[in-house]
Order: sequence, then C-alpha cells, then structure tokens
Amino acid sequence: MSEPVLEVVDGFSRIRVDCQYDGTAFSGWSVQPDRRSVQGVVEEVLSKVLNHPVSTTVAGRTDAGVHALGQVFHFDLPNQLRSNWNLESLLYIANRILTAEVRFIALNDVPGDFHARYSALRRHYRYQLVDDARTLNPLERVATSSYHRPLDEKLMNAAAALLLGEHDFAAYCRPREGTTTIRSLETFTWKREESGLLTAAISADAFCHNMVRSLVGAMMMVGDGRWQVEQPFEILMSKVRHSHIAPAAGLTLMGVAYPEAAEFGQRAKQVTSPVARGRI
Repeated sequence: MSEPVLEVVDGFSRIRVDCQYDGTAFSGWSVQPDRRSVQGVVEEVLSKVLNHPVSTTVAGRTDAGVHALGQVFHFDLPNQLRSNWNLESLLYIANRILTAEVRFIALNDVPGDFHARYSALRRHYRYQLVDDARTLNPLERVATSSYHRPLDEKLMNAAAALLLGEHDFAAYCRPREGTTTIRSLETFTWKREESGLLTAAISADAFCHNMVRSLVGAMMMVGDGRWQVEQPFEILMSKVRHSHIAPAAGLTLMGVAYPEAAEFGQRAKQVTSPVARGRI
C-alpha cells in the first residue's frame, strides 16, 4: 500500500462533500472498468461543472447495491479556480446535473489536513429488513431487504453483543491484499419497529469488505433458530470465513464521525502509522 497524501498540496483548496445515494443500480462507490459507479458519476459531474479534472477520496467505499444517507468525500481544487466559485452555487448546479439517484447535501471548505477516509473516527450503518414473509411497503423497498423466515430480535441482540470490541474479523470479511481484518465493533443492536421492520444499528472505527453484510447474515441464522447464540462468536474466533451474506439492498451508510477540526491531521496520521496502516 502506497503512502497516502494526508495534506493538500500548496496552491490547492480542499472541499468536503456530504452526499446521499440510492446504490441499487451502481456497482458500488469505487470506479471499476465497464461498470457504473457512484464515484464515476460524481467525478464526471464535478469535472464537467468545474471544467477541471476532479479526483475524489471517500470515507467508506460502499459495495454494489449499498446505499448512503451520510457519505463523505473530499476533492482538491486549484486556489485560482476555487476563488471563482461560490460553494452554494456549485452545490445547486451539480445537483441539477446529477442523476436523481445521487444528491450532494453540503459542500464546505476544510483544512488541508482533513482526509475523508483517514480523519474519520467511526462509520455508522443501518440494516433494515422485513421478516416472516411480511408485506413490504413499496415506498421502502429500495432500502429494505426481505427474509422469508420469522426472526427473534432478542436472540440476535444476544449474539451481536458477543461480537463487540476489537477483534480480528477475518471470518466476516472478504480479504484484500495489504490490509488487516482487525476492527473495533462499537455498536451492534437490533430493534423491532412498530411497523414490524427489523433495524440494526452497526458502528465501528472502520469496516472491511463485506463485513457488515456478513455480520447481519450471521445474525439472521441465529434469529431463525438455525444457529445457537454463541455460534457467531465461535466463528469469529475460528477466523474461517462464513458464507451467509445478507443482501445489499437493506444496508445504508448513515453517517461518518470526525474529530474537531484541530485534530483532523493527528487522526489521519494515527491511522496511517506503520502499526495501523491497512486497517481503515
């Protein structure tokens, strides 16, 4: 893994963008050959509006079909070009051109040591599903998955609680070369809404590839009675990858937490240190 650029180059301004998207028809955030990606759409629009090539850095690279209500990315602009633009105008124009599946919520100038990915403290996800063959509200179908068996959220909460803390989540991740699977899972709870929807709140310092959907898939196995409460933790300890992956449709990135502005650079350097590199 090459050393990331943590500070903006002299002569450039760094801009933070908060955005939302319906990931249904995208292959994920990251640009991929011959596939439609959120990053590809975003960079194409910004480059067109600004008449300058734009390269983005994102807080969390969501998988194919995964949605976001609180995604964050940054990009750099030459100071001379930045001085020609009011960010409110840029926000308005970009949203006029963007496909309806993507919306920019806010554009803000940030210090040069802000890094959308490495300055982040944690990511917050929601997983939403209907179980027991319940009817799915057509207006909620985009961000909700369905499960044909009834699920016991009490058992799912008991199993989820055993996974909290810092562990090697190799059993719940698709490995990537040069990265570690050690993560700190801070929140993992399930709630039954009045409508019958089951909603999970999942937060961690970072997530490796497929981690959230793998964790949810394991909880489904517990919730329908096929696995004992302790089995997801036993799988975690085994470090042997399991194959029950929840559908992407129910997963939404809800937000990314950052420290105070004065700590942006310190946080970024902390997570890219020789000890921590490959984790975020």
